[in-house]
Amino acid sequence: MGVPLRMLAAGWNELESEIGRWRDSGRAVEFWWRDDDAARPNRALERLLALAQKSAIPLALAVIPLQAEPALFAELPSGTDVLQHGSDHSNRAAPGEKKTEFPQADPSEAALVRLSESRERLAKLAGESLLEVLAPPWNRIPPAIVACLASCGIRGLSRYGARRSALAAPGVLEINAHVDIVDWKGGRAFVGAEQALLQATRHLAARREGRADATEPTGWLTHHACHDENAWAFLAELFERFRPEQGVRWKTARELFGAGLPAGR
Repeated sequence: MGVPLRMLAAGWNELESEIGRWRDSGRAVEFWWRDDDAARPNRALERLLALAQKSAIPLALAVIPLQAEPALFAELPSGTDVLQHGSDHSNRAAPGEKKTEFPQADPSEAALVRLSESRERLAKLAGESLLEVLAPPWNRIPPAIVACLASCGIRGLSRYGARRSALAAPGVLEINAHVDIVDWKGGRAFVGAEQALLQATRHLAARREGRADATEPTGWLTHHACHDENAWAFLAELFERFRPEQGVRWKTARELFGAGLPAGR
């Protein structure tokens, strides 16, 4: 049984009303878009890139370095920002630990070497599209590794949820995603328009009311390989509804994190 239309309309209306509160106070809402788990060309990725181009919404693509195929980068439209999605996206979690590429028990030195070496490969493939930003798989990474990210050339970090501070560690800017449109506990289906819109409205309200960092843009997180038709339809409507004329600015990852050093240096 589907969600009643009146509930869907309410979700859109509530988000539009929250954006209106920002606009009335003379502030512009800033969104950004991150998609995870890219590695190779496929139909889902082609659809993602086509949507980004058609809607003119900037895309930050988190690519798995050791799974990435050269053909992936031949298809990326100009202006697509590439983030480093861990090293190999292997789950190394200990029994009872949540999925992670970077378990608490593993030595930080080994993880940093793995990140640095995989980054070199990704830089050769992605060239200037690559930003010095890490989006860790499953959005998990121990504080001991975060503290040393700058030593292996990583100047930005993107996880999930409202950040505690603009700097995750000295020299490492953190800008997260806050709206996940995939229901990971519900068969990896679309979480539903009502829930996705509620997540966005709550984060914007928390920023406006001082309960979250007002300077952190609200990030939309997608996983192209998991999208069903409802997810694709939602994204198309989201991008159509919220444009600069509605008081919304979609920022590029490059704008948010800064260009930093040239890729591969």
